[in-house]
Amino acid sequence: MRPALLAERLVKRYGELAAVDGLDLAVHPGEVVGLLGPNGAGKTTTLRMLAGILSPTGGRVLVGGIDLAARPLEAKQRLGFLSGDTQLYQRLTPREVLRYFGRLYGMEEAALSRRIDALVADLEMGAFASRPCSTLSAGQKQRANIARAFLHEPAVLILDEPTTALDVISGRFIVESIRRERAAGRAILFSTHIMGEAEYLCDRIALMHEGRVVDAGTLPELLERAGTTNLTDAFLHHVARSRPQQGPERAGAAPDAPARREAP
Repeated sequence: MRPALLAERLVKRYGELAAVDGLDLAVHPGEVVGLLGPNGAGKTTTLRMLAGILSPTGGRVLVGGIDLAARPLEAKQRLGFLSGDTQLYQRLTPREVLRYFGRLYGMEEAALSRRIDALVADLEMGAFASRPCSTLSAGQKQRANIARAFLHEPAVLILDEPTTALDVISGRFIVESIRRERAAGRAILFSTHIMGEAEYLCDRIALMHEGRVVDAGTLPELLERAGTTNLTDAFLHHVARSRPQQGPERAGAAPDAPARREAP
């Protein structure tokens, strides 16, 4: 099966410093792949290159076999992107936000109305979907953002720490929404700091450190190769192994790019 999302030898440099260094990654339809790593590992930079928000220094990204750099509009039609700090238009209601983005995607009005109604029901947004976004709680805003990313039923979802700063109930709600999208056949790349989320959600996991994937596979494969019984220890094992090969350039690797504060 052809990957729905494919990164080949992806590189992002800031001057002499490499935030992402020769990264290869594939996500197939109906699969959740977790991208795990500490702050500064290059996760957010990677996800923004895959979503077409940042241009890579080298390598290429294919979305459904379409080269993102060569045919960006066509590729982005197949993408939904969400980060933990994506902001909503505060004066609009969630319904108005969804209608605005649906029109940007060129959705037909009747189909867009049906889709908005379905998302409001599925994400249990009825109690606040007609209130200004400025009045919503963090969990309610993140449900609205999830709806925005899911709106045009993209083949690929790129989710950058979508449960950041949420309480347990709201975070669990987002996680279950992701599982439903996987069951619908979406290819999902999911970044998180929370090892328990990765263990629960992900079909495969890529461990990222200093701009490189240091290991990737199913959870049992990662644990077996690391000789550990939990994902945290497996990650620390690979970080420790990678340190002797660290060169001066990687020691000064650039941090992830500044956060984008407005919805794409």
